[in-house]
Amino acid sequence: MFEPARALFVDENQKKRLRSLVDSGKTPQKVALRARIILLASEGVANNAIAVRLETTRPTVLLWRARFRELGAPGLLKDALRPGRKKAISPETVKQVVEATLNTRPRAATHWTTRTMGKAQGLSHMAVQRIWKQHGLQPHRVETFKLSRDPHFVEKLRDVVGLYLDPPDRALVLSVDEKSQIQALDRTQPGLPMKRGRCGTMTHDYKRNGTTTLFAALSMVDGKVIGQCLPRHRSREFLKFLNLIDQQTQPDLELHLIVDNSSTHKSPPVKRWLKRHTRFHLHFTPTSSSWLNMVERWFGEITQKRIRRGTFGSVNDLLVAINEYLDEYNRSPKRLVWTKNADMILAKIDRCKAALVTPH
Repeated sequence: MFEPARALFVDENQKKRLRSLVDSGKTPQKVALRARIILLASEGVANNAIAVRLETTRPTVLLWRARFRELGAPGLLKDALRPGRKKAISPETVKQVVEATLNTRPRAATHWTTRTMGKAQGLSHMAVQRIWKQHGLQPHRVETFKLSRDPHFVEKLRDVVGLYLDPPDRALVLSVDEKSQIQALDRTQPGLPMKRGRCGTMTHDYKRNGTTTLFAALSMVDGKVIGQCLPRHRSREFLKFLNLIDQQTQPDLELHLIVDNSSTHKSPPVKRWLKRHTRFHLHFTPTSSSWLNMVERWFGEITQKRIRRGTFGSVNDLLVAINEYLDEYNRSPKRLVWTKNADMILAKIDRCKAALVTPH
């Protein structure tokens, strides 16, 4: 049998504060329970009787009696700080996992997985996953790159970026390219529409119904696009597109066209045409530098929003879809703004080259 506890000494000021905690409608219930325990204990009520009356346990009563004796009424307002869970993985082990991830490879594989690393280090795969997340490591991912080997890279870069950032007066800068071999794909079976809890579906196989090439000229002034679909991608088609640009732009403006190094843009017929149309000026991007041509960004949008998930029973259906997208886009075009100057780009390329020759 437990010996009855003595009455807990509580002065009048503390009793007044405890009663206010019990009576206040804003007091959390767990705090009000603790105040009732102390008030009953101050009246000499036994611990077991307090536990029964307040529908709690004797250890709880003992805990808050001891907390009140130590800290007074403020000690009832907050729970005591508890020590966190001890780290199961030592800093040395974390360091080993990070260094192994960065500097080694598993046998007969190109990269570590959480399970292969966990097996090698004697950890669970979830522990490895937490370490990788903490240190920003993603061995399963890789990004591609290509540095231009154009001997005139710097000259062409400054020329193109200069047009973006500081275009000539009384001139229009157009980013021009062709999206060739756009396929009119038709699915072998009808897909299911999207509904709540399920995305739309389409079959992975398809029927090819022909191709077309989209020629596009993106205006750097207002973001509008001059577009034309032609069956092939040759100099004669490019000349047709140049004539269309000539017709759809103000005749008193000089036209500066940013194009890539495709032979289509440098053929003798094109050169002869340019001599007769002196307001046209072609500026070539460096080789392997399609990222310099802003129209590529627009090609990505039309691919994502209209072509990739489209179903086209014929090339004519594909042409209708592309022309509808062009018309809709040009109703409210989005101007693309180039923000990096040539020196910033060259500095980044230098850092990339330095990283490539640095042993890791």
